[in-house]
Amino acid sequence: MISIDEVKYIAKLSKLKFTEEEAEKMAAEFGAILGHFEYIDKFDLSDIDIHPKREGLRSVIRKDEEKVFEDKEKLFQNVKTKRETYIEVPKIIE
Repeated sequence: MISIDEVKYIAKLSKLKFTEEEAEKMAAEFGAILGHFEYIDKFDLSDIDIHPKREGLRSVIRKDEEKVFEDKEKLFQNVKTKRETYIEVPKIIE
């Protein structure tokens, strides 16, 4: 079970604000979600191959090459704020 204090702590980390009622509801919802994971965790999956071998498939590793992107306007078209060629992002760590 998730406590209301834990919900408030997660909300603070996420920069979210909940009323007391919303925090209680979120605690119940988190508890239900974790209950589902506890149920799933009980399954015996020891005989499941998570990496099946497929004929004709192989890993491909390409050479890491530096490329110049010519269309700078298109590159920065979705950026909210920038300074010269630097993207400015909001501070998230206090």
